[in-house]
Amino acid sequence: MDTLGGAEFAPETTYLNTASCGLLPRRAVEAVHALAEENASGRGAGAGNFEAVGAARASFARLAGVPAERVATGGGVSIHVGLIAASLPTGAEVLVPEGDFSSVITPFSVRGDLKLRYAPLADLAEAVRPGTALVAFSAVQSADGRIADLAAVRAAAAAHGARTLVDTTQSAGWLTVDAGAFDYTVTGGFKFLVCPRGTSFLTVTEEAQESLAPLHAGWIAGEDLWGSTYGPVKELAHSARRFDEPTSFLSYHGAAESLALLEEIGVDAIRAHNTALAARFREGLIGLGHEPVPAEGSVIVSVPGLTHRHPDLEQAEVAVAIRAGNVRAAFHIYNSTADVDRALDVLAG
Repeated sequence: MDTLGGAEFAPETTYLNTASCGLLPRRAVEAVHALAEENASGRGAGAGNFEAVGAARASFARLAGVPAERVATGGGVSIHVGLIAASLPTGAEVLVPEGDFSSVITPFSVRGDLKLRYAPLADLAEAVRPGTALVAFSAVQSADGRIADLAAVRAAAAAHGARTLVDTTQSAGWLTVDAGAFDYTVTGGFKFLVCPRGTSFLTVTEEAQESLAPLHAGWIAGEDLWGSTYGPVKELAHSARRFDEPTSFLSYHGAAESLALLEEIGVDAIRAHNTALAARFREGLIGLGHEPVPAEGSVIVSVPGLTHRHPDLEQAEVAVAIRAGNVRAAFHIYNSTADVDRALDVLAG
């Protein structure tokens, strides 16, 4: 199976580590380089332009299935989650899966006046109860690739009047998640969205926007952007843009190009490609006597009992990660069946 990225990517290793960090397409690298040269030479109009930020916002909105007016941009997932955590009243109950990524949990735990309750991912929907204010969870688990039952959790939350926060960092770019079906979604852009680090996205329903205070609002949160540069912002943006964090223009100039590429390829084609490679890897592992963590339909494959082989994989320039005591591989558009077979050959000795 050929790659989907074509000449846009040029990995020099067998790179199976997108769940840690995605590879940048050439067009993104060129956009970042061009802006850096402008910044170095003084020939540009400034440190970057908001047109690139707007293009990235619009592309992400289309990928997430929501209007661009519901998308805020930022630099990291935990900042978005922290904004949501700050909106909750003292004593509010937040339900989270056991072992979910720390950026989803810590902004709630550090407040000290919220009630955090944990449940196994498989039992998350059943754990929602009257009095649960928010269910916060990842669509795909970083540690092992397990996919949450999004529909069941959404239905349970609706039945009990709880809001929902979904981290789509490990799913956006290959798994279609209807962001509009949840009160909030947060997404780091530097994994399967193949954006530079320093890009992240928050989606907020119109109703949920009313409960959030734009605590880190600066001039870019103004409805009249260039009329809000001095003194307090008199009129905040009428859209989710009022929740934007200060912009890392180098990152967003690259992100606009990366997200455009994903739109050109299409999420359905990406999912089919990635899951086929992951299935081939799982089958090969089983043939070698190894049992991956069950994660049907995921592009992330986590394997217990192989951490001692990590040095062998590194020496063979097969890039994977060690997470939660397992070897973790992840497959994306720049991977091929040759990459799968190369990793299996190393593990076979």
